[in-house]
Amino acid sequence: MALKKSDLYSSLWRSCDELRGGMDASQYKDYILTLLFVKYVTDKAKSDPNSLIDVPAGGSFDDMVALKGDKEIGDKINKIIGQLAEANGLEKVIDLADFNDEEKLGKGKEMQDRLSKLVTIFADLDFRGSRAEGDDLLGDAYEYLMRHFATESGKSKGQFYTPAEVSRVLAKVVGIGVGTRQDHTVYDPTCGSGSLLLKVADEAPRGLTIYGQEKDNATWALAQMNMILHGYEDRDIRKGDTITSPQFTQGARLQTFDLAVANPPFSTKSWSNGLENDYGRFEFGWPPEKNGDYAFLLHILKSLKSNGKAAVILPHGVLFRGHAEANIRKELLRRGYVKGIIGLPANLFYGTGIPACIIILDKENAQARTGVFMIDASKGFMKDGNKNRLRSQDIHKIVDVFNKQTEIERYSRMVPLHEIADPKNVYNLNIPRYIDSSEPEDIQDLHAHMHGGVPDRDLDALDGYWQAFPSLRGALFKPNRPGYSDLAVDVTEVHQAILDSSEFQKFATDVRGQVNDWFAAHRPILQALDANTVPKDLIDQISDDLLARFKRTPLLSEYDVYEQLMAYWHGVMHDDVFLIMSDGWRKAAKPRKTIEDKERKLSETPDLVIGSGRSATKYKMDLISPKLVVARYFADEQSKVDELHVAAEEASRAVEEYIEEHAVEDGLLAEAMDDGKISKALASTRLKVARHEGVDAEEIKALQLLIKLFNEEAVAKKVVKEAQAALDLATLNQYGDLADPEIKQLVLDDKWYARTEGRVAHVVNSLTLALVGRIQQLGERYVETVGDIEAKIADLDVSVTKHLADMGVV
Repeated sequence: MALKKSDLYSSLWRSCDELRGGMDASQYKDYILTLLFVKYVTDKAKSDPNSLIDVPAGGSFDDMVALKGDKEIGDKINKIIGQLAEANGLEKVIDLADFNDEEKLGKGKEMQDRLSKLVTIFADLDFRGSRAEGDDLLGDAYEYLMRHFATESGKSKGQFYTPAEVSRVLAKVVGIGVGTRQDHTVYDPTCGSGSLLLKVADEAPRGLTIYGQEKDNATWALAQMNMILHGYEDRDIRKGDTITSPQFTQGARLQTFDLAVANPPFSTKSWSNGLENDYGRFEFGWPPEKNGDYAFLLHILKSLKSNGKAAVILPHGVLFRGHAEANIRKELLRRGYVKGIIGLPANLFYGTGIPACIIILDKENAQARTGVFMIDASKGFMKDGNKNRLRSQDIHKIVDVFNKQTEIERYSRMVPLHEIADPKNVYNLNIPRYIDSSEPEDIQDLHAHMHGGVPDRDLDALDGYWQAFPSLRGALFKPNRPGYSDLAVDVTEVHQAILDSSEFQKFATDVRGQVNDWFAAHRPILQALDANTVPKDLIDQISDDLLARFKRTPLLSEYDVYEQLMAYWHGVMHDDVFLIMSDGWRKAAKPRKTIEDKERKLSETPDLVIGSGRSATKYKMDLISPKLVVARYFADEQSKVDELHVAAEEASRAVEEYIEEHAVEDGLLAEAMDDGKISKALASTRLKVARHEGVDAEEIKALQLLIKLFNEEAVAKKVVKEAQAALDLATLNQYGDLADPEIKQLVLDDKWYARTEGRVAHVVNSLTLALVGRIQQLGERYVETVGDIEAKIADLDVSVTKHLADMGVV
């Protein structure tokens, strides 16, 4: 039975993190990712006789497994990696991490145990079937680890990794299409660990020819391993400082490429140290000595072919800073090289918290370019710990809008070059100059405050709702005077009035129908899932269709609907698909005993427990939860158990209420209390004493009644426990009776469809609550006029005067 990906990765990270020892994450990643690499190439060599990586005898991961518990494990691991490196020309690539470093890994037994446990963690992974397409076990494991290492590495050391979400945006806006050939070249002059290059190559139908350069030695080694892990053994990743020592040159000129992407270090102060040859890169101006942003941008521009395209991440300052940078910016714009600018949310990147932008360069037809397409995407993100992350809907919206050049109010606009060149702007590209993304101000209407009524201007602003529900405005509001309306229902009844509206009910029904039609169209594909399914292609196909179907739906944002599916995919459905691909429908649906792996710190919470105490058997249902089985096959039994639970709760409540009433100071149960508490045993003991001492008969009756209530509670709890145990056993047995069609019905209809439909219905509900909240706000805002307030003040003045007179005060 395959573990869920999410469980596997979180377990992997917890184990690795616990074994970190005397180094921070920026160093520890080199050890972990090296082991991941050796494990992958070992597994691949077993399953692929044509693998380009030769795994020699004595140079495999299996040789590492044989070293567990060996006193010289550190030194011997170094030798194994050395043999693998030598056999493949990977010296100074995979052998940079010293597994015999006592300062980082501990001495003697400490190192022996730490490395033995690390090897054990990776020994359980199986990459023999890995396709390394970004949606498989290997690609996701690498991505997961890199993101966590970047998060843990801090500001100064987290720049080796560009967040996958941002990488996907660059990959989709850089100009790749169905006609992009495998021999088209893509270049990243500051490639880090290579994740951005891989995302771009993955976007091309048949991949791309990859070139990159990285200054940091350890990060360069990560990039080399990353490329091999993802099947790009023929990549060309070189080492060195891109600005002072560019490695891709042709004589006195730079080599040029079809595409380029980059996430350079922001605002490098020493970018020109040691610079001898500028290779004609700075023909439009020399960047400031203490700020290298434009040095990288100009290097990339010079590295493009005559029809080349690039997408570069840079800080917002490049859009508006003056002096030398202003002159460079002016020349780039006048020549039409800047195709677009995308403003991103703050705090996306691991090396810095400042907001950044994507600048899209395009040399093709540059002279004919008459404008710059701008997007302000700064408000679309979700919080993820101490960082922000782009959601699936944010990525899709940015890409759709940019590639189709769609203008959306307060979000995107094609800005003419003559406007940018206007004296009031002087080639300043600061996005807020051209796109006002702020929400319209909620203006207080003094005339409404004085004379009552809700301003029609505020109601007109809700036009999207009135278009979706044409008669609703007339049902909720009635005319007051020209330009103003009154609520036709009490403010507390607005919500129910909307829910009762036939137009709203039809809208909600139509939305459910659209989701149902969408799922029915893709159900054949989903029920045909097998080991050959490509998850990335699957989710792209069904999610894009869902988005397209809701483009024509009034009021609803198709991107909000799309996000519901994608969030469910990332949280649940992706794991389900992986299990079905790995094990098949029947085996994936089969209950398994929970894993208790102390070595890997993996302890699973059971979904079903049969028996109790030490003889209890704990089961995990990865694909089909017991709730789904119960809902379909044991609904009546569950109703009876629910009734018994209610009866047991009532019995417990009767005990609590009786004790609360009588277990007080001088109460009938006061003598039975011990340390402020009372139990059946204490009550029984006190009853014996009371009878022996012949105390007040009322106390004896109270004790007898309490014991009776305790007995009734115990019986009720026993009955519900027995009923629940019987239902649990029946549920477990039902799993064994499930045939493939029933399994697919539970997964496809009861789980995937039901959850997706419910999430979309939640979007509709949120829209309703937003309308209710706004109408209630407006109704309450103008319910009292100035005249009403003056009348209240006058009444209060009369009342105060009367009270003073009654007190003899004139």
